[in-house]
Amino acid sequence: MASGIVLGFDFGLVRIGVSLGNGVTKSARPLSILDGRTNKAKWTGVGALIEQWQPELCVVGLPRHPDGTAHELTVRALRFARQLEGRFNVPVNVVDERYSSVVVEDAHADGNIDDAAAAVILQQWFDEGEPVRPAQNEKIEIDNAEKQTKEND
Repeated sequence: MASGIVLGFDFGLVRIGVSLGNGVTKSARPLSILDGRTNKAKWTGVGALIEQWQPELCVVGLPRHPDGTAHELTVRALRFARQLEGRFNVPVNVVDERYSSVVVEDAHADGNIDDAAAAVILQQWFDEGEPVRPAQNEKIEIDNAEKQTKEND
């Protein structure tokens, strides 16, 4: 059980939402939206937040299709989670984030929902009892149709 600072991430190819969690109160709040378009921008932003907040652990949302199957962004988010752990030596857990963006879409007319979605992801992790799902142990398989679509792009 987390007793300190936890950072939550809503991974995206353009933007990465970040939330700040308190392991004592089991609460999460939006923190920041990072530029995710380049590796340099992404990792510089993440590194600055890791240095500033010194989290005990991080939580990354894994997007999935409504039926629970993985898609291309699932694979990329898992890769991000594994790299986060490897680069900063901070434990990273993953959580199913199928509907995090939908939960906050209506509340943010400007469309900048990524940090709020990250807060929903992290709050969900707290509410589920802080399940231990290490990114390093997560296995993802994309169905053949998705692979073929990707290959034809």
